[in-house]
Amino acid sequence: MKFQVFKNGQQVKDFTLSGAYLFGTDGVAIRKAQIEFKNNLIDCRKPTTETAGLALLWPIEKYGKVMLPTTCLPERERPYILNVEIARAKLMQIVNKREDWAYFNGINGFTDNSDEAIDKFIEAIQNISEPSKAAKVADEAILKAVEFCEKLAVKQAETVFAKKVGARGFNRGCLGCTLDPDKIDNSAYVNSILGAFGLVTIPFNWKQIEPRPGRYDFSKIDKCIKAIVKKKLLISAGPLLSFTEQSLPKWLIDSGAKFEKIREAAYRFVTKAVSRYSGVVRGWRVVSGLNAFNYFCFNFEQVLEMTRAAAMAAKASSPRALKIIEISNPWGEYYATAPHTIPPLVYIDMVIQSGINFDAFGLRLPLGKAENGMQMRDMLQLSSVLDYFSPIAKPLYVTDIAVPSIEAGGRHHGDVAGIWQAGWDETQQALWLERFCKIALSKPFINAVTYANLIDNDNNVIAGSGLMTDDFRPKKSYEMLKRLQSQAGILTH
Repeated sequence: MKFQVFKNGQQVKDFTLSGAYLFGTDGVAIRKAQIEFKNNLIDCRKPTTETAGLALLWPIEKYGKVMLPTTCLPERERPYILNVEIARAKLMQIVNKREDWAYFNGINGFTDNSDEAIDKFIEAIQNISEPSKAAKVADEAILKAVEFCEKLAVKQAETVFAKKVGARGFNRGCLGCTLDPDKIDNSAYVNSILGAFGLVTIPFNWKQIEPRPGRYDFSKIDKCIKAIVKKKLLISAGPLLSFTEQSLPKWLIDSGAKFEKIREAAYRFVTKAVSRYSGVVRGWRVVSGLNAFNYFCFNFEQVLEMTRAAAMAAKASSPRALKIIEISNPWGEYYATAPHTIPPLVYIDMVIQSGINFDAFGLRLPLGKAENGMQMRDMLQLSSVLDYFSPIAKPLYVTDIAVPSIEAGGRHHGDVAGIWQAGWDETQQALWLERFCKIALSKPFINAVTYANLIDNDNNVIAGSGLMTDDFRPKKSYEMLKRLQSQAGILTH
């Protein structure tokens, strides 16, 4: 497949393919696909002749820059007009979500202007023989469609959120924040957590806690537990197991151990950690991101067995605590290029069908970086990816939410990471977070939303994503979360 790309009605001669990947009719990224911009076209080559779609970071004038897909298209010699195909896909998403939400007769107070986008798309199709004109009109359709999607997702969420508030449907643990153990001795830090959240997640890092086989250092965790228990906050913890190089003990990596030995070491670590804090921690993220991060190159059966072992160890050591299996990168772009990985929905189905004893799924959603799963999406796409979990008979915990409050460089720059609306500042961060929290918490199957970090820190996954500056000045996002909890009638203490 080939695509022409137009900007302001002119075919571009240079285009940055940020985050681009091909996907099939099942939504799964296609492996061994090649995508490049050459001869003034995006050239897509794949190992099969089946229909496929292209997703990539797409600039929308007056809105920003977000990941957008085409529909699945057949191969042909004549190039497609990418602007037109993105418009087509966005309008199809609107139709699908209206059907999912039974939104046919409108929502009170909501102006339905989607017909404007449809009219522009029809005009683009009528001028398809003049690619320049068709693309220019399609750009107008994309802008109107994305703006409509944003409003639709927000209005639908606010309607349900208000009903939930009226029914007193929220508890004090529905909004949380991940703790930084290195800041636990700072009273300003602890008081800031206390002032805005009823739920705190204490991060675990196997590499740091077990630097040598069988030698455990829980001193930082002990200090965190002691400080938080005094404040009577709800406590969750983890992830206990994450199979990234940064989370695995060096001695285990260097040992050259086979799967059985690695599983035994993981089981011992989970048992040791959960037993130590049984009765204090209400929920454990027992294993995280094994669908996308697989340093030891486990096969399908081994991934499933490691997931099972982690859940069994946590269950045996603390029967009443929640056991959460966490998913990373829910759109699954990584599957196109990363070997020994599993598409997210396939992993979810594997875990459910295998009879593993666990209580909930977690979903990691940091956004604002040029890495798989972290480039910006519009609000309807975010609402839709959460809806993937609605048919599953398990609750969902949204974890590690983070978006920037500054315009940063490198992989955090908007050109490659994406831009939401006017660009990132403290006002935009607060607005994005308010909208997302209402969307997430309006879903009946979502129990809690946890933000990734309270203050700005060089170690944060997303640059400038703290709710406070490094000198503890509250940003607008921090104040907004306090107001949101007040609005929802949530008493943190």
